[in-house]
Amino acid sequence: MRSSLDLRFFELYRSQEYLGLLLDGALISLGLTVAAGIAGFMVAFALAALRFWKVPVLDYMAAAYIDFIRNTPLIVQLFFIAFGLPMLFGYVWPFWCHALFALTINFSGYFAEILRSGFASTQKGQLEAAAALNLSNSTIFKSIIVPQTLIKMFPSLSSQFIFLFLTTGVISEIGVEDLTHAGLYIDSRTFRSFEVFITLTALYVALALTLKAGLQYLFARTLGRRMA
Repeated sequence: MRSSLDLRFFELYRSQEYLGLLLDGALISLGLTVAAGIAGFMVAFALAALRFWKVPVLDYMAAAYIDFIRNTPLIVQLFFIAFGLPMLFGYVWPFWCHALFALTINFSGYFAEILRSGFASTQKGQLEAAAALNLSNSTIFKSIIVPQTLIKMFPSLSSQFIFLFLTTGVISEIGVEDLTHAGLYIDSRTFRSFEVFITLTALYVALALTLKAGLQYLFARTLGRRMA
């Protein structure tokens, strides 16, 4: 018996409501990812510096934090922040704030290990030459170690950033109206699961490629000049 697949994508793109939900969801997903990426990078930089300079006690605390974040699922971190912490401390935040906090923490754990590896890969000869010139540790770190680390580790950082963006769909589990949440809502109204998730897949691919192009452009305009 021959069967045909009845596709009705027009039920999605002919509805202004559904298109609006997808657009808003995409903007929320992108906004939270970029904000969490920037905040997470700042936290990660501090953690990696503590580990690189082996600051007493803080070094071990930073290592424990990084290992904990890297060995627990994002969704567990998200639920603990969204439901556990408010119960412990008695505060109420919008769900998007919980999502931003969880994503920032998750980003920081992965970024910190990448940065630490980059710091540690600096050639000893360069450090010895800088010390022979009587440069201070802060100058060596700022002018030699950090620029080289960002250049060498940028592909890893950008790949991790894209990967974490693609995992942000879990924030819909706590009620954040991101792109995945919009797709699930549309699916519950139209019962066109195949069309909805094909559309979500295409949107996530398009957004990931856009982020990748943006990061490559940023690299070329800033760090890429140092390689020329």
